[in-house]
Amino acid sequence: MAEHRTPTTEKPRLARQAMCDRLAMEFQDGWIVNLGVGMPTLCSNYVDPTKSLIFHSENGAIGYGPLATPETGGQQVTAVPGMAIVHHADSFALIRKGMVDVTVMGAYEVAENGDFANWRVPGRKGGGIGGAMDLAACAKRVFVALEHTTREGEPRLLQRCTLPITAPGVVKLVVTDLGLFEVTPQGFKLSEYAPGWTVGEIQALTGAKLVVADGLREFRVRAAR
Repeated sequence: MAEHRTPTTEKPRLARQAMCDRLAMEFQDGWIVNLGVGMPTLCSNYVDPTKSLIFHSENGAIGYGPLATPETGGQQVTAVPGMAIVHHADSFALIRKGMVDVTVMGAYEVAENGDFANWRVPGRKGGGIGGAMDLAACAKRVFVALEHTTREGEPRLLQRCTLPITAPGVVKLVVTDLGLFEVTPQGFKLSEYAPGWTVGEIQALTGAKLVVADGLREFRVRAAR
């Protein structure tokens, strides 16, 4: 498992692909899955042959496959049999009708009550909320992938968001480079932790009180074939 390090600590943290693999393990057979730009797109690289998933994008690619390799170009996706290209409006019709089973988004902050903020860049004016508003309001589930702290070492998991929120109370599951967290009525529940990290160390970098799951275990990523 690849690792990266941050200015706040020399301890290794989880790699982005490992984080997204773990969220992808939660996708169920038959789900329509929307992946936000950036880190969430890595979820399509995790292929479980026992599940049939339909990956949906707002720009109209429905039923695509894993990301293209660097040799085939940037962060483009691969075409798989049955993929459809539809009008932008039709893609959003699927979202607004409530047909998306889960959307995975990046975020700047997530609050313990399930609020999240992902459209206003800290310290900058302007910006638009875009399709995130529709997905957050209409998808059956919202998962979030983000780094646990900012570059300055400030927590991104908070009691309350400090930035303008995208939607209130919708986040169900959060993965960071320090572990997997469920959003519960009691707050963030730590269910899996990054190898080499303790609950106390993760709590020290979190801006909200953590609840520890009864079945707490080390972060897992199983190899998919």
